[in-house]
Amino acid sequence: MATASKNPHLPFGDQQTAPWYGKDILSVKQFSRMDLDHIFEVAHEMRAMVERVGAFDLLKGKILANLFYEPSTRTSSSFMAAMQRLGGAVIPISEVRYSSVAKGESLPDTVRTLACYSDVVVLRHPEVGSAALAAKHCDKPVINAGDGVGEHPTQALLDTFTIHEELGRLDSLVVTMLGDLKYGRTVHSLARLLGQFDNTDLHYVSPESLRMPREIIDEIAHGGAAQTEHTSLDDIIADTDVLYVTRVQRERFEDDSAYDRVKDAFVITPDVLAAAKEHMIVMHPLPRLTEISLECDQDPRAAYFRQMEYGMYVRMALLALVLGKA
Repeated sequence: MATASKNPHLPFGDQQTAPWYGKDILSVKQFSRMDLDHIFEVAHEMRAMVERVGAFDLLKGKILANLFYEPSTRTSSSFMAAMQRLGGAVIPISEVRYSSVAKGESLPDTVRTLACYSDVVVLRHPEVGSAALAAKHCDKPVINAGDGVGEHPTQALLDTFTIHEELGRLDSLVVTMLGDLKYGRTVHSLARLLGQFDNTDLHYVSPESLRMPREIIDEIAHGGAAQTEHTSLDDIIADTDVLYVTRVQRERFEDDSAYDRVKDAFVITPDVLAAAKEHMIVMHPLPRLTEISLECDQDPRAAYFRQMEYGMYVRMALLALVLGKA
């Protein structure tokens, strides 16, 4: 990872054996394939320990500040569960309108205050670049849990881990991302990660107004991954190994009529999946609205709830790594 350690007192030799200690996690651009292998190895260990004993004291005495400026169920709960499974404690701040933020306190002041009480800060904020700003002013590790339409690195890590766990590989895959690709920070981060793997074929399916941003396509193109844009799923569903579905996000639209025109552009039903491979997976970062029908939930290829469980193991691994306990 590119970010320097925030623990200036850690001896140089120990830094070599604990390279993640004190690091911020702000962007998927920080991760190499070797980094991913290491994170996933630790996540495997976390999964095995949870299945065997449920919880343990690896992070006993450590405190996580969970600072969410936007509503969240899955990401917030996942980080809280991860910390508690590891024996640590959590300061949950999910209603910022009831905090000093409502009085006009700046983000730098808020995170510097929380760093006085905690060992790591998880931040979700509606503005792109907010996590990097927080990290600049915080002397404890900051983990980006989503910054506006920018990135969601821990979601991308858990998504990649899910693909590996479900399909057994990350190379030579056809991955189709469908829905809101313009505002969907999860697909922005995931596409960047998957672009590192060999023989990756990325298909982007969206309404014209919600296409994958050109700057992201151009960035991934430098890594050699094949990328194709579509307005229909019909021609590529049969070749798809991973179908990654996203909801159209009402909160990103200023005009309700524009949202109404695209909200039901794509709906995955059993009839759609009838044309798909027997061994493929359907993923979704959740929450879903109407883009995947409830009838699909019984299909063994529907991996989106398993995806949520994998996320806890990945976040357990990240917390242990940045706190020097893995």
